[in-house]
Amino acid sequence: MTDSLPPGGAVLDDDEVDPRWAHAWRPEQVAERLSGVRTPWYVAAGWALDLFRGGPSRPHGDLEIAVPAAAFGEIRDHFSELACDAVGSGRVWADAGAEALAATHQTWFRDPASGRYLFDVFREPHEGGTWICRRDDTLRLPYDTVFERTADGIPYLAPELVLLFKAKAVRPKDQRDFDGVLPLLGPERRDRLGGWLERVHPGHPWLAAIGDGATFRTGDCSPTCE
Repeated sequence: MTDSLPPGGAVLDDDEVDPRWAHAWRPEQVAERLSGVRTPWYVAAGWALDLFRGGPSRPHGDLEIAVPAAAFGEIRDHFSELACDAVGSGRVWADAGAEALAATHQTWFRDPASGRYLFDVFREPHEGGTWICRRDDTLRLPYDTVFERTADGIPYLAPELVLLFKAKAVRPKDQRDFDGVLPLLGPERRDRLGGWLERVHPGHPWLAAIGDGATFRTGDCSPTCE
C-alpha cells in the first residue's frame, strides 16, 4: 500500500453502498470456493469472532477475508466472474487497476450483473511467510500462527488479533464484540491482547477490563502458543 491515493475514485455514500452489501456471502460460501488454494487466507473482523464463538452473535453487514498481498492474484483468479473494486479513504475505484490496488489494502468483490457486493478482501503486508500487522509493522508473526480453524475447516483470524484491529476506532458494535468475546479468552490470549494493545494503542480503555492492572508482555508471542 502506498502513501498517496490515485486520481479518481467515487466518494462512498453509505445510503447507496449499504444496500449493495445486503446479499454478502457467508464464510462457508467463500471457504467452498477457496478450497484447495495454496495461499493462506482467513476470515477477519466480526465474522472471525463468531467463528471463534461457534455461532452468530449479531447480524453482519459484510464479510471480510484477508490474504498476503503478494498472493492476491491467486484469489482474484478464483473469482474471475466477479468485478474487483479497490476501496480506501472513503472512496471506491471500480474495476481497480494496478495503481489503485497499490494505493489501498481493501478490495470489494462485486457481482457485475446486479452490482451487489459479496465479500471484501484485505491485502495484508508480509515478508514471505511472516505476517506484518497493518497497525504496527514491528509486530510480526509466522503467517500460519495468526489464524485458527473451525471444526469444519474454515480459517479465521485469532480473536485477540481481531480485537486489536477493532481497538483503533471503537464503534458500538466493536465494544459489544469486545464485551462478548473477552470472557471467552483464556489467560494467555488476554496477555497477548493486553501486550499488543499497550504496544499499538498505549493507554487504551480496554486494558483495564483485560487485566485489571496486570503487566502485559509486548513481545511477538504466537496467537496459538497457549
